[in-house]
Amino acid sequence: MLLPAVAFMDPLTIAAASGIRSRMQSLDLLANNLANTGTAGFKRDQEFYGLFTSDDATAGDNGSLSTVPVLERQWTDFSQGDLQTTGNPMNAAISGNGFFSVNGPNGPLYTRNGILQVLPSGELATANGHALRSTAGNTIQVSPNKPIVIAPDGTVQQSGQSLGQLAVVTFKSTRPLTKVGNTCFQNSDPKNLPVAATNVEVQQGKIEGSNVPVAEAAMRLVGVMRQFEMMQKAIGISSDMDTKSIQEVARVGS
Repeated sequence: MLLPAVAFMDPLTIAAASGIRSRMQSLDLLANNLANTGTAGFKRDQEFYGLFTSDDATAGDNGSLSTVPVLERQWTDFSQGDLQTTGNPMNAAISGNGFFSVNGPNGPLYTRNGILQVLPSGELATANGHALRSTAGNTIQVSPNKPIVIAPDGTVQQSGQSLGQLAVVTFKSTRPLTKVGNTCFQNSDPKNLPVAATNVEVQQGKIEGSNVPVAEAAMRLVGVMRQFEMMQKAIGISSDMDTKSIQEVARVGS
């Protein structure tokens, strides 16, 4: 006799499939962190897990609904990376809690990547071409053929003349900051206004390294890959069990 198609997945398969999905997201996140260990000013991303219960979930023997793990959101670790001395006057690092304010294509962006350049327009900018903003809200014009001096308070000088002070800002909450590229952030909450950072120092001739702990990230990557493999095996085992159950039912009913 023919059996009707099975229209549901057993709890083991559901849990394993959900686990695979969440760990695929973790693998992407960890791989991106490791790929940017050498990127100046990069801030590592972390994941926050939760449990999800479907409205259509079937209660188990103890009356409780089955839950599955999901990646609720990722968050960024804004802790400071190591300040590395380069001796290059076109490098600047922030010691303390703050960001360089720059002009992005769609409004202000914020970064701790202090690898600088001079644009053809004469504006002092980051390596990705975003002009640095001054405390007055303008850009800073410099001569490309003369050395610049950046004071600890962010004042940019050339030939003994002050050209402007770099805007170094901070936020009451960093949660609304979303990544734009690898080292820039955009403020998604208009109520979370940037304010001038205090207790910070701009150090010329240095850059801030990535805050990704390489050994820890590599170990976590290996661990997540092993979990992924285990859940793949669990789905295979569950599928084999379902097949055998169907075959036994068919044998009894024939």
